[in-house]
Amino acid sequence: MVQYKVTVFTGDRLNSTTLNTVYIKLVGTDGESDRKWLMGLKGATSFVRGAVSKFKVSCSTSLGNLVLIELDKQSLPLFPEDDWFCAKVEVKSPEGDIYSFPVYRWIADSKVHRFKDGKVFEDNHHLGRYSRQQEIQQREEDYRWDAYAEGIPHSLKAQNPIFLPSEVQFSFTKTTEFVYTASTGLTELKLKGLDNRKEKWDNIDSINRVFCCKKTEISEYVQEHWKEDAFFGYQFLNGVNPILIQCCTTLPSNFPVTDDMVFPHSRCDLADEMKKGNIFLCDYKLLDGVKANTINGKKQYLMAPLVLLHKPPDNKLMPIAIQLKQTPSDDNPIFLPTDSEYDWLIAKIFVRSADFNHHQLNAHLLRTHLLAEVFAVSLLRNVPMVHPLYKLLKLHTRYTLQINFLARRLLISEIGAFTQFASSGGEGMFTILKRSVSSMTYSSLCMPDDIAERGLEAVPNFYYRDDGLKVWDIIHRFVQGMLGYYYKSDSEVQQDSELQKWILDIFEHGFFSQAETGIPQTFTCVTELVKFVTMVIFTCSAQHAAVNSGQYDYGGWMPNTPISLQLPPPTTKGTTSEATMLATFPDVNVTVKGMATVWLLSKQSSDFVPLGQYPEEHFIEEIPRKILKDFQMELEDLSLVIKARNKRLEVPYTYMDPAELENSVAI
Repeated sequence: MVQYKVTVFTGDRLNSTTLNTVYIKLVGTDGESDRKWLMGLKGATSFVRGAVSKFKVSCSTSLGNLVLIELDKQSLPLFPEDDWFCAKVEVKSPEGDIYSFPVYRWIADSKVHRFKDGKVFEDNHHLGRYSRQQEIQQREEDYRWDAYAEGIPHSLKAQNPIFLPSEVQFSFTKTTEFVYTASTGLTELKLKGLDNRKEKWDNIDSINRVFCCKKTEISEYVQEHWKEDAFFGYQFLNGVNPILIQCCTTLPSNFPVTDDMVFPHSRCDLADEMKKGNIFLCDYKLLDGVKANTINGKKQYLMAPLVLLHKPPDNKLMPIAIQLKQTPSDDNPIFLPTDSEYDWLIAKIFVRSADFNHHQLNAHLLRTHLLAEVFAVSLLRNVPMVHPLYKLLKLHTRYTLQINFLARRLLISEIGAFTQFASSGGEGMFTILKRSVSSMTYSSLCMPDDIAERGLEAVPNFYYRDDGLKVWDIIHRFVQGMLGYYYKSDSEVQQDSELQKWILDIFEHGFFSQAETGIPQTFTCVTELVKFVTMVIFTCSAQHAAVNSGQYDYGGWMPNTPISLQLPPPTTKGTTSEATMLATFPDVNVTVKGMATVWLLSKQSSDFVPLGQYPEEHFIEEIPRKILKDFQMELEDLSLVIKARNKRLEVPYTYMDPAELENSVAI
């Protein structure tokens, strides 16, 4: 007889404990053990939360190299079946070899679950191949595609969060905190009682009294500086929607700005300034002609502005012209800083409201949440646990499927907050999403390419770019090291059927098989694979943080980012006043619902996992573990650099600080 020493690690998550009986079978190249009841000295406490329990499995002869283990649990009489979160199992063979089997999942039933040795990638043993095929078949059943709405990326088919596979559900902590924040947002912000007031704001001080109930350092700065042109320009670079601004080398034909308008008493002229790279454009054409919402029985207004900005010698980006509709006409004036105070301010308010809707649907919902779900569902359907891509990306899918289900139910459904209270809610929302999908390209998702295409390489004070490119480079080196360890040649990539199925599913369900997007349909080389996986990790972590984390900072003070507007823009100059501005703002209930929503969306949970942290030990080989350690150290060094830089800034830019970046789209 020979003995195998088995160590079982129960996870440290809340409610990880099982009181059921646990069984194991060892499967090797030369045979398999009997199904063994794991009964040890600890008795019923062998599988409590955080337990590390040791057992022995006896076999008549050696099983050869271990290929996989089979785990199952059965309830005892008088004890109900419970859920068990097993972290991993380690087995020491009679020959002294140690095998590690990563599990990191809930076992909630009495079925047999198979887990493979964490070092196995290419499987030549028939039992390993069979196990792999079974896993994929089960995953295809568990993770099915669904079309939530025509023309937007497909999502996971699910009727309710409680029916999601346990491995992708919120933890108890996450669930409790999310429900609490969602249900008490108005109370926490001291807005209770205002959510039913469907009247207009009567003065700016009333808005201030509401806002004063809950401030952040940046939201307080926003309140003090929101009217200033320099701060208006700053937000295009470092606010929550930094993906729209581009260098302007030729004025759009539908934006007839002249030198006399923007440089009336200066030696500057537009042609020269454009040649020097000092003129910038923000074009909200995605919003053109979109049907605006009706809120509180009143028609709302959503413009599709064009904004021209200039970088003067002091390097502060300044708005110099705003046209609120796409088609030039006599009743669509080009507003200028030299206009009356409220003509210019109201024009900027319409831009900020357009920016809110553009940001939420394009930059935030589509380009992070919906794409992250496509990446996740394709991974979970096509790639087995032992695959290096699964090990690399699994943590970057954490909570994404459930948070997106809740977003569809609580934000963009017929009774969702966005549908009810945003100017683009309802029909307009899907128009914008479809247009955004049509305009989305692979290069726009890859930060170095995107910055270059928009001509923004040399713009000063662009911290989103500065920090983001550094994060991208660090992720790229990490991915290159990891995938380079597993794929030694381009042919290995080409022949990996699971990898190819993953990218094809993304191409079909995320980008509707549109080759013009530039999204690869297959991977032909290691370099191509590394870039795409870098984009996936960057999108799910850094990019999401950049467009999500500052929502309350920049949107908590409503006048800076109105969720909706309820008067049309002025058609002639010289007709506006403070009363016009107040009448244009959203009603009291719309304002506070908007504040509560962006508060919820900005709230980090206590079980936040920052970029670079892999609590689940899927990588057990020495070289990948070293590559991971180097990755973590690079991120820590960058975090220190960013924190030091921010101490010198009037408005710190924290959204790309690696210490603040969550590993996944989890909020």
